[in-house]
Amino acid sequence: MTQVQMAPRKRIVLVAHDAQKDTLVRWCRQHRSTLAEHELFATGTTAQRVSAALEQAVHPFLSGPMGGDQQIGAQIAEGCLDILVFFWDPMSQMPHDPDIKALLRIAAVWNIPVACNAASADFLISSPLIAAPYQRDTLDYTAYVASRQQP
Repeated sequence: MTQVQMAPRKRIVLVAHDAQKDTLVRWCRQHRSTLAEHELFATGTTAQRVSAALEQAVHPFLSGPMGGDQQIGAQIAEGCLDILVFFWDPMSQMPHDPDIKALLRIAAVWNIPVACNAASADFLISSPLIAAPYQRDTLDYTAYVASRQQP
């Protein structure tokens, strides 16, 4: 196992399918004071809407279907994001479903907290760990990477 240190100021990425954007914006407003203590990231339109609702800077990625999901996945793998809040629409099939599954998979691989709806996001944001240093365990992938580099 390898331990990754998360600072008290978390890097939180916010993603929402179209049918969930209003729910995410409403959730962000409810947790405005807590979110103000952290660095926020979001995909496309979600970044614009959350930034306007909170009057706070939100670092934008591309829209999810345009590559934003992959950008987020890369940032998670590089240790640049701490928490994923992803309000996805379980009732609609999306043309970029494989991208979404890949994003959720990479979050699991790197053991970052994930909230997929308002209830789980409420629990996550109200945890005392949200504003505290935290060491999360990840698997040590050194041997795996080395085995892939053998000629």
